[in-house]
Amino acid sequence: MTPPKLVIFDCDGVIVDSEPPTLDLLRDDFAAHGLDLTMADIERDYTGLLMANVAKKARENGAALPQDWVDSFYVKMFNRLRDGVPLIEGVRTVFEALDAAGIPYRVASNGPDAKMDITLGAYPDLHARLKGRIHSAHTHGTAKPDPELLLIAARAEGVAPEDCVMIDDSPSGCISARRAGIRCFGFDPTGDGARLVAEGAEHLRSMNELCARIGL
Repeated sequence: MTPPKLVIFDCDGVIVDSEPPTLDLLRDDFAAHGLDLTMADIERDYTGLLMANVAKKARENGAALPQDWVDSFYVKMFNRLRDGVPLIEGVRTVFEALDAAGIPYRVASNGPDAKMDITLGAYPDLHARLKGRIHSAHTHGTAKPDPELLLIAARAEGVAPEDCVMIDDSPSGCISARRAGIRCFGFDPTGDGARLVAEGAEHLRSMNELCARIGL
């Protein structure tokens, strides 16, 4: 197997395990505004979306969210994330292996740079390693499932889409990879990855499997 020429990572749920506290906060906030959902509902319907689209979908489902909800929720989220979130197990080893093989990597996330500064910034060596390699939907004005965010990352390295690999934990990310013509691994360490496989991804259960799966 020929290794890829570029590996593109989502951030939340792929590099940092920031999804649990964020989704807990989202569930509690929705409940306070009249929309009671289970964690399974939140994970299925709201993961991987721009926060503006989260708000739109929640209002359509009956949440009485105020007009300034997105901004106020970001304040709550950032405060929660400043308590610290762990790295996904094995991801640091993956970066080290990619460095050793001379394979570049980038981040393509629907989250804002300020959020990644908090979560990744808790790991200064990792944050420094990713400096200049992070592409936020908020900065570029295009978000997954549109393929453009991934194509921006590929063009930044001068790599064709078919020579890239994407790792994402949400259907929207897997859809964007499929639309971009990029091989995608759907990261789902606790389930069967069915929702991600349905969008064309290959199920990845552990980051410890990734190097072998991409030919390193």
